[in-house]
Amino acid sequence: MKRLKFRTIFVMLFTGMLIFGMLALLFFYIRDGAYWAAHRPSGSITSGQIVDRNGTVLYDYGGRSYSEDYETRVSTIHAVGDRTGSIATGARQVFAGKMSDFNLITGINAKTDQLKLTLDARLNVTAMDAMNGRKGVAALYNYRTGDVLCMFSGPVFDPDDKAQLEAINSGAEAYTGAYLNRFLSSTYTPGSTFKIVTTAAALETLPDVEDFSFRCTGSVSYGDHSVTCPREHGWQNLTDALANSCNGAYAELANRVGSETLETYAQQAGLLDSVSVSGLKTAKGSFTTTSVPIDEGWSGVGQYKDLVNPCAEMTLMGCIAGGGTAATPKLVVEQGGIFGVKPETSAIGWQSATCQRVKEMMRNNVVNHYGQDQFGELPVCAKSGTAEVGGDKAPHAWFTGFVDSDQYPYAFVVVIENGGWGSSEAGSVAARLLEAACE
Repeated sequence: MKRLKFRTIFVMLFTGMLIFGMLALLFFYIRDGAYWAAHRPSGSITSGQIVDRNGTVLYDYGGRSYSEDYETRVSTIHAVGDRTGSIATGARQVFAGKMSDFNLITGINAKTDQLKLTLDARLNVTAMDAMNGRKGVAALYNYRTGDVLCMFSGPVFDPDDKAQLEAINSGAEAYTGAYLNRFLSSTYTPGSTFKIVTTAAALETLPDVEDFSFRCTGSVSYGDHSVTCPREHGWQNLTDALANSCNGAYAELANRVGSETLETYAQQAGLLDSVSVSGLKTAKGSFTTTSVPIDEGWSGVGQYKDLVNPCAEMTLMGCIAGGGTAATPKLVVEQGGIFGVKPETSAIGWQSATCQRVKEMMRNNVVNHYGQDQFGELPVCAKSGTAEVGGDKAPHAWFTGFVDSDQYPYAFVVVIENGGWGSSEAGSVAARLLEAACE
């Protein structure tokens, strides 16, 4: 009797597991069937193309081939994706299911629809040439429409070069992180670009901030430690402090504002959240609160443990340009409802007056510090950053901002890993990218 009872329980458990497995399989088949079909062992989609906004073919599914132009093929590899799917955010990998007409009963029926990206391949080529083999990010988008016109991540590689692929897979230092789209999936110490957040927090929480005055002697002490500047700046008001990127002045502001308030304003700026770019989630930034004055000072300068994603930084620039709101970046052009791309808006929790004041200060940076000449007649508003990364490594170079223009509503971000001074190194890349975008 006990044996019969045991067998009955076993059969019931086995039947329950079988039913659960079949229901789970049905669920995933309905949800992911198109993706499975598009990635079947016999090959990927048999027809269709990935093209840029101008119709330039970046990848042809039928021939499993990339652009014949070397610079186009290489500079857009992180947007398109590699053949093995190692670039997890590549269009080949992410949007393949949309390139097929999948039927739950009969399976896949190939289509010839094009996947049109918002990118202008010409700008990616410009960014690659300007980066000149250095690792990092160069990106630009239209903050009115959301179209990402340039998304460059380095190092790059040629998907048709077997020797390069072998070098990547063998761990060659020159190709470290070659499969990573740094624009979407990386975070960096922001350096002085974070002073934009500290500025906004100070403007909204310190009643007398417009009367702020600080004498920079090259360093300011907190106990046994100091926040240092590259040079002595002398007397600084708020506008001067941002233009000269005075660490001492901003450490003082950070201590007045407080670490928890800085975290709140970084959160409001969207720097601690993930941005959804046509369904692709970016890496989240981070900010660590502290009650230690020296750490609090360095955090307000953009050092300590601050981390920011380049796409989130670029989106913030668009929001400042738009008085607090901007279109959310997108990578795919909608085509008859196939891709489900809906216009989205990003917003920051700063007052419009704060955005206007920050905009004026960033414009002053360009006119009186970085040099308007490199941008021609474009009304560029920008902030540089030179982010120390420790050890004997050169700092990361940042340059981010926007064009305050109805004709050219572009926001941009450039990060050069271990690139040195932000305004000179990353700034020159941004200048070349803007020049090409505004031709």
